[in-house]
Amino acid sequence: MKTLTAILFAIVLLVPVCFAQTVTITGKKQVYTRTKPISGYKKSFTVHRPIAKAATPALSKKISDLLDPVNVLEINLKEELSDMQWLEEASFEEVFNKDGVLTMRLWMEGSAAYSDSVTKYVVIDVVKGEKLTPANAFIDLPGLIAAVKKKQDAEVDKAVKDIKADPEFAKDEDPKQLFEYTNFEEKDLDNFAVDMAGVTFYYDYGFPNVLKALEPEGELWLSWAEVKPFIKQDGLLARFVR
Repeated sequence: MKTLTAILFAIVLLVPVCFAQTVTITGKKQVYTRTKPISGYKKSFTVHRPIAKAATPALSKKISDLLDPVNVLEINLKEELSDMQWLEEASFEEVFNKDGVLTMRLWMEGSAAYSDSVTKYVVIDVVKGEKLTPANAFIDLPGLIAAVKKKQDAEVDKAVKDIKADPEFAKDEDPKQLFEYTNFEEKDLDNFAVDMAGVTFYYDYGFPNVLKALEPEGELWLSWAEVKPFIKQDGLLARFVR
């Protein structure tokens, strides 16, 4: 009985420590120089890498590797240094770092005929040094997709009204056509962020560059109360809905 009591007491002490555990994120800048730039401003590009300092060196490396913009954003350094020459900068932003959960925003900017950018989010279990995926964070993925789609439908409806009211938009055009292929699917669950307010899923509507100013944000937010039915009770996010 005394042994059992001691074990339970140890668990009680450990749980708050695990929940409170965070990592410290610093940045490392690396400039890559192109030997044959196609223009003056394409001479180089910069990658800012988030460097994690966690409980151990091994854990720190695991987290840093998971957050490397080259991996997350699928940057082909060899091609960028030779003939592609699109990338100008890749960097990161710490979104949330509390209760054993780290959310990072990683983005890159570049240009060809037009300037463009790509943004992705990564959620990390800082105790295990593992990336959180929809499969190990949520249950009832079809139900979750339906809940997110309701948010998207509302965003699209508002965007259609706003576009119709925009004096720059041709009045003989139907703005609904811009959303002809809009369809939030299971693959779109991958790009999500976690913070104290809830879970946000991000969707790229893919508007052409000339219409980018009219494109909705694609930030589909569910509060913890809304997302609670879809949270795995033995998963990392369960601590936010208890």
